[in-house]
Amino acid sequence: MSTSDPNHDSPQLRRKDGLLTTGDMARLSSNTLRTVRFYEEAGLLRPVQRTDGGHRLFPPSELRKLHLVSDLRAAGFSLEEIGEMLDAKQKSDTPRGAAQDILGRLEQQIASMRSRLLLLERLLVELERARRVIHRCANCPAPDRFPAGCNDCTAIEEPDGSIANAVGVLWSIDRD
Repeated sequence: MSTSDPNHDSPQLRRKDGLLTTGDMARLSSNTLRTVRFYEEAGLLRPVQRTDGGHRLFPPSELRKLHLVSDLRAAGFSLEEIGEMLDAKQKSDTPRGAAQDILGRLEQQIASMRSRLLLLERLLVELERARRVIHRCANCPAPDRFPAGCNDCTAIEEPDGSIANAVGVLWSIDRD
């Protein structure tokens, strides 16, 4: 996963020409060599040259792209979606066409991310409730009744008498 920082200082480079090796790209983006190579093979990253030994060399702009690609992947974008966004400007005949294409893609992703955020927020509350209840189970006052007696235990109930869905599922509680 990327640890991109848009305000980062100039990266510490080993080469005097300012180009980055695949290792530099991996190190400076907190990715693996394999990931950098994979993104290059997928056409998302483009080296500007190779050394006499065949090592790929990238300009600093490709490091910025790698940070964005890594963050977009972590956010759930597919490689195809990322590639289409990166290529939209070059594939369009007009600035308006490129902008409309990218804006449409961004709007779709923003809507999808908002939906996932709502899901994650709901799930976070549910799992925190489950953690609170199951923590109480770690100090069970009747361990001799475990596991069959858990179904009748009141320690797993919320103050309103309900049982969080995650508790019911994780602790195999069936009170239907």
